[in-house]
Amino acid sequence: MMRRIPFLALLALLPACTVGPDYNPPEPGVPPTWSGGRAGGAEAVETTWWYGFRDPVLEDLIDTALQDNMDVRIATARLAEAQALTDAQRARNLPSLDASADAQASGDVSGDAVSATGAGLGAALAFVPDVFGGRRRQIEQAEATEAARRFDIEDVRRLTAASIARSYIELRRSRARLDLLTTSLELQQQTLDIVRQRAEAGLSADLDVQRAASDLARTRSQRGSLDIAEAGALHDLAVLTGRMPGTLDLAPAGETVIPGYADPIRSGVPADLLRRRADLQAAERELAAASAAIGVATAELYPAFSIPGSITADLGSADRIVGDTVARIGAAVSVPVFDNGRRRAGVEAARARADQALLAYERTLLEAVGEVEDALVAIRAIEARTAELERAVSASEQAFDQLDALYREGLASFIDILDAQRTLIDSRESLLDSEADHALAIVDLHRALGAPVAAGG
Repeated sequence: MMRRIPFLALLALLPACTVGPDYNPPEPGVPPTWSGGRAGGAEAVETTWWYGFRDPVLEDLIDTALQDNMDVRIATARLAEAQALTDAQRARNLPSLDASADAQASGDVSGDAVSATGAGLGAALAFVPDVFGGRRRQIEQAEATEAARRFDIEDVRRLTAASIARSYIELRRSRARLDLLTTSLELQQQTLDIVRQRAEAGLSADLDVQRAASDLARTRSQRGSLDIAEAGALHDLAVLTGRMPGTLDLAPAGETVIPGYADPIRSGVPADLLRRRADLQAAERELAAASAAIGVATAELYPAFSIPGSITADLGSADRIVGDTVARIGAAVSVPVFDNGRRRAGVEAARARADQALLAYERTLLEAVGEVEDALVAIRAIEARTAELERAVSASEQAFDQLDALYREGLASFIDILDAQRTLIDSRESLLDSEADHALAIVDLHRALGAPVAAGG
């Protein structure tokens, strides 16, 4: 055995090579600036961007969701699994040792006498030298997968913060629409009362009363839809914060208006997405793992060496105090000879999966750039629309007030006052929706820009 040890040591210290391609991160081309919307600059995007809405309720909801959201917790558990698998792959590259023990006894089965006849201890050594780097590629694959799972957590947090903000804005929209509905109903009720008075005095036709009553009923019917939208937004917020739907008690704020965004909107440049978007970083790490898997499959084409060993010790028996101790160590090699092309097909399959991972990365990048472009264009267009709607509301209010006064004096027709009333209500609703859409576009922009999300405090 002692003569074999130099050979075995030499085998273990063979200059190891690492088969398979060495990974190089992709260098995708991105445009230098955004094509639509604001010009970017390299300003840093706030990690607590939702603080720009200056709404403590929204801040508390997002801070809670970043801790208790189920998707965040699932992603965290997946990271723990990936970390354990990485540790397991590292351990496989080291020698292993298993111990065993045994004892024998004999006696007269017809009596009570039992005597020990012997006992022994043993240990088995196993070591597989990573001559061609297959194990090292497995470790690379596991480490890249672990990093991807870590970026997955950041991406889930990014999406969760944006989902909370969107649901909260929809909640505020529903409640603001309910307030506006109350105002519209009061306005229409006043008109109906005036028409009835004029009809009783013989100054208006009964048809005008029916038209006014019909408009009032149609407006009142909108409450059901708005109640459904409010409840849906509340349920979404409950689920996103890890609570049972129906248990989130979110009383309306003192002023149910759409929150405006007070901070400057910073878009940066497209190249910033490569370091900010966690889904892009996760896709890049998945590509690295797929590249390492090619090396794992390629190593199967080469011989596999192993160094088994064992030590056994006889602890003796009743008539022999000290037994024998035997140590063995050896070397083995397994050489692939013929497998009908199975191993080479495995290599080709690994290369195809790497190609898929590269395409998935490039698709993720295209989608990320497109999301930012869409959000920037939407913000610019909605701002212009909101400005026009503000002017429309102001003009509609003045027109209605003038026609209302003329109608009371009998100098304007009921159709004129009814049209002016409908125009005013529609303009107010459109302005409210535009303000909500603007807030949602800002949320979409920050979600697309992908700044790492940090909980405030």
